[in-house]
Amino acid sequence: MHVKKLRVGVIYGGRSGEHEVSIASAAAVFKHLDRTRYEPVAIRIEKDGRWTLADRPPTALAAAEVIDQARLSSTHAVRPGREAHLVSYPTQDTVLTIDRGAGGDEGARVTGLGLDVVFPVLHGPYGEDGTVQGLLELANVPYVGAGVLASAVGMDKAFMKIAFAARGLPLAPYRVLLAHQWRDQRDVHAQAIAQALGFPLFVKPANLGSSVGISKARTDADLLTAIDLAFQFDRKVVVEVAVPAAREIEVGVLGNDDPDASVAGEIITTREFYDYQAKYLDEGSVPVIPADLDEATLVQVRRLAVEAFKAVDGSGLARVDFLLARESGTLYVNEVNTMPGFTTISMYSKLWAASGLDYAALLDRLIQLALERHAAKQGLRTSAM
Repeated sequence: MHVKKLRVGVIYGGRSGEHEVSIASAAAVFKHLDRTRYEPVAIRIEKDGRWTLADRPPTALAAAEVIDQARLSSTHAVRPGREAHLVSYPTQDTVLTIDRGAGGDEGARVTGLGLDVVFPVLHGPYGEDGTVQGLLELANVPYVGAGVLASAVGMDKAFMKIAFAARGLPLAPYRVLLAHQWRDQRDVHAQAIAQALGFPLFVKPANLGSSVGISKARTDADLLTAIDLAFQFDRKVVVEVAVPAAREIEVGVLGNDDPDASVAGEIITTREFYDYQAKYLDEGSVPVIPADLDEATLVQVRRLAVEAFKAVDGSGLARVDFLLARESGTLYVNEVNTMPGFTTISMYSKLWAASGLDYAALLDRLIQLALERHAAKQGLRTSAM
């Protein structure tokens, strides 16, 4: 019996500093989607924010490869006139494509394209932060991953910590700074933070991923420099105590109302900490799966991963990162990533592969979860009458 393929709109790229990571993640999705079940559509968001219907899906499976290709050629330039516009209300034509051709606006050809489900493989602001999710909610289209609230809280490290604390999760001590506070009383705030938290400290932009803009500060001078750098990327900065001799432990979470946790993994890096360079450009970082942890810690870290997922009202998928103090064994929840790196060699997919779910099966499960969540929402009333 003929079964209709699901048309999956894979949105990738984006305006954030994680543009290249998103392209690599999307390439893996395209490569492994079962063509007997799915018809993937490549929707690329350029760095300037333009949406385009890509002539062909991406193929570079690593961020470093994407960067190298962009430097060496114009392979990733999108042909002018291939515009894509997501319709912001429920309709069968989910996306309108406009081919302006040589005739400009007068000769433009508009085509409607219906999508059964959307896979927003977007990392960082303007994609992972609830903005695209809000647009998809307006369009009433099923989509993979967290909803608007979870995406926004999962991107904002300051509000994420508030949600974690409300659920009683263990956190390293921290402070939050706003740009206007830093401009008005720079030295006063730096001194207050140093006195309250001590050194060493980590300084992070609140709304960014892939460790972009993060620095470690050991002195007052370091702290000033680190905060200045973080404010180049965001108007809000989080400063937190550096967990001593920290081990970086990660757990994948998968599900909606009753999520499951993967085995735990550990990142061993030769760098000071697991920054953007270590994650995507160097080859010195080694994932260890499963992590070498005692049974009690393994149980605890998987339980806390699910609790962190629920704390932000997660759905679909997330990777929860922990810091484990090497000597004391104290475990701290670091953050939740609602759309983690998603290549076949990314930690999230490798954690689930080690848990018995290969990449293609993981894609199937995520699409199923998206459809289930959407179907449940369709039963809700939208009118008081």
